[in-house]
Amino acid sequence: MPAPKVWVTGLTVGAIAAVTALAVQADKGPHPTAASARPSASAPSGASPAPTKSTAPAAVPKGSGTGRRIVYALGQKRVWLVDASEAARRTFAVWPGTVSPDPGSYTVSSRTMATTGSDGVQIENIVYFAAKSGISIAFSNAVDGSSPPPAGDKQTGGVRMRAADGAALWAFGESGTSVVVVR
Repeated sequence: MPAPKVWVTGLTVGAIAAVTALAVQADKGPHPTAASARPSASAPSGASPAPTKSTAPAAVPKGSGTGRRIVYALGQKRVWLVDASEAARRTFAVWPGTVSPDPGSYTVSSRTMATTGSDGVQIENIVYFAAKSGISIAFSNAVDGSSPPPAGDKQTGGVRMRAADGAALWAFGESGTSVVVVR
């Protein structure tokens, strides 16, 4: 009896298409923030705005070195993954911690798949590259997709990003990869 098979196959294909559409919509939609960072009637003056997706890719900053590297621009709150041919393979906005590395050249020193951040949020794709004042500085993303809350008086060295960007940086930033920090 072929009719029920076709009907079930059609339903399966339709369900897969619906789930795919919802997943794409969820990825493009708003991202949750950590519980302690829920918006209030007035945002604190020191709070950083959420990173936004750029309509045109930002150019790799001049003076950021050559060759395969990760470039982190402090003022732009942006990261570039640059391949050996000097092409920016990906660029994205980030949420910096309260402790920033000094401009200069670093290398990825270690990586950790997952842990709990100093703000209590579960993080993944942690790529360590610097330390300052005893604080480790690393790129990471929150497992739940949240942005970090304002740190208040805590010193944090996490440079957070969206989950897809964290996965891309994890794949690109193997131990020994150059990291160039510019103003």
